[in-house]
Amino acid sequence: MPSVHAMSPINQIFEQAFSEFDVPVPILKAVCYLEGGLSNHNGIASADNGYGCMHLTENAEHTTLAQAAQDLNVDKAVLKTDLATNIRGGAAVLRDYKRLLSGSASVSSGLDSWSTVLGAYSGASAPDVEQMYADAVYKIIQEGFVATAEAGDRVTLSPQAVQPRPMHLTQIEHKYAGSQPLVQPFQEEALPGGCKRNGQTDYPGAINCIVNAKTFECSKVPDKAPCTYESAKRPEKYSLPFVAIHDIEGPAISALKIMHNVKSEVSVHYIVDSNGTVYQVVHETDIAYHLGNYWYNQHSIGIEHSGYAATGYRWYNATQYLASAKLTAYLLKKYHIPLDRSHVIGHGDVPAPMLSVAPNHVDPGPYWLWGYYFKLINAAGVPYPNKWARATNIITISPPSDRFLTGLNGRETSDNHNFFSVYSGPSTRSALAAPPGDHTGTDEVNNVGTGISYAYTNFTFDKAGTGYGMYQIWYGLETHLRDRKSSHLATARQVWLAVPPDSLNNGGNGIVVALNDDSKVYSKPDSDKKYQLGDAPDGATFVAGLKVQGEDDDWYEINYNHRQAWIPASNVDV
Repeated sequence: MPSVHAMSPINQIFEQAFSEFDVPVPILKAVCYLEGGLSNHNGIASADNGYGCMHLTENAEHTTLAQAAQDLNVDKAVLKTDLATNIRGGAAVLRDYKRLLSGSASVSSGLDSWSTVLGAYSGASAPDVEQMYADAVYKIIQEGFVATAEAGDRVTLSPQAVQPRPMHLTQIEHKYAGSQPLVQPFQEEALPGGCKRNGQTDYPGAINCIVNAKTFECSKVPDKAPCTYESAKRPEKYSLPFVAIHDIEGPAISALKIMHNVKSEVSVHYIVDSNGTVYQVVHETDIAYHLGNYWYNQHSIGIEHSGYAATGYRWYNATQYLASAKLTAYLLKKYHIPLDRSHVIGHGDVPAPMLSVAPNHVDPGPYWLWGYYFKLINAAGVPYPNKWARATNIITISPPSDRFLTGLNGRETSDNHNFFSVYSGPSTRSALAAPPGDHTGTDEVNNVGTGISYAYTNFTFDKAGTGYGMYQIWYGLETHLRDRKSSHLATARQVWLAVPPDSLNNGGNGIVVALNDDSKVYSKPDSDKKYQLGDAPDGATFVAGLKVQGEDDDWYEINYNHRQAWIPASNVDV
């Protein structure tokens, strides 16, 4: 069996994998670019437990990670973390599938002959999705690309005029336990309806991937059977004040697989691919399970995007932003939703429903450019809203790196990072206000995102001499993370927000609300104690972006920390 090879520049790795496994270099480059953006993502798994730029999977339906580990005689951990080994592992699996499907030990290197192999490699549960995956790979080969890999290597794939052969509708049994997988007849019932370009979508131009209600809708399946969404008459029954932005933690194809698997028990309304293609999975009037907080699910429309939160600069691009902005503009107009950060939110802006399941997700992460995105939505015909009230002590961070793509050809770079830290004192030499969290660059316990408004109580320049402005704000700190009995319960305290020069937008949207008594803070407009996620003292001030009517009180949404939260109107003065 081949052994682990020393790391070499990525272009040499592709050539080496071709020499070993006779898989064409353009196929390998296109898969690595499609699945992982030429990155192994620090060994972090995708949403369907796939690893590395070749997306070697380890889940109930697809086990190419184990298959690659056996082929290369390496530990699975190496495949997860070493880019060279991951590429070679993906090449080995592609070779295995090629041999299996052709019934021959020889492997043809002609680019046009890999359609069925690529479909099998995708791990999709229906031919429609297999075909989309193969088409996506060939589209990359036909268009070519110039991109930078995770180690800084420049990778070029020259455009090639290739006409792929028709796909054979055979399916590989992917479960792998030390023996070769098997070819079997395709079982279409795993994905009822598939995806069709038939115009029968809510959003004009979207591809129809809407799941079958008989199989996926919760009121139509037997008790205790898995389901992924609820039919509802929105906005008549539930108001729709939110559009929620997500990233997939992988490519669009992986999200489609997940959303078309009823056992996943998750759903979303739309998916936007890196190339701008929009897919619809659930009708807008229905409740999708996408935000991890059921109240927010009831009142929002969700949009997934190809990419990873921690390395969004390798994924988010002008084409994707433009397509998504056009979709969001359509939704804002249709449902009369204001264009501000209280209403167009990220998954990472939404609190977990209860402390027992905190924290919630962190996508779309620090590389989603809200300022740039809002400018595109505005250009699509959605006006910026009038501010509720202009208070002199409301600030919003809006740096140049949030308004412009810093890379070439409509792409981002790592300089587009847009989370800003909060400190315990008026100096960037002070300790962070809360202990670091996940260390992946997406930590949301001691920073703020762009476009979110806060009320400041004091100002000074950074005592460390950076020229940053230091603004003292109230912020819900998770102060119990290191207790013997760890908890995500938060307490509002005064911290210092570091704002770089040329990065401040005075004013923002919303009104300042001040607590007139000590108050509990909730994950939704409901005073049931199980929804309490923190507290705040008498006199604490926050910015509220919207107000809703509850059963026993009116409620203000506040920017409590990095996430939204809710306080009863009876506890505040405006």
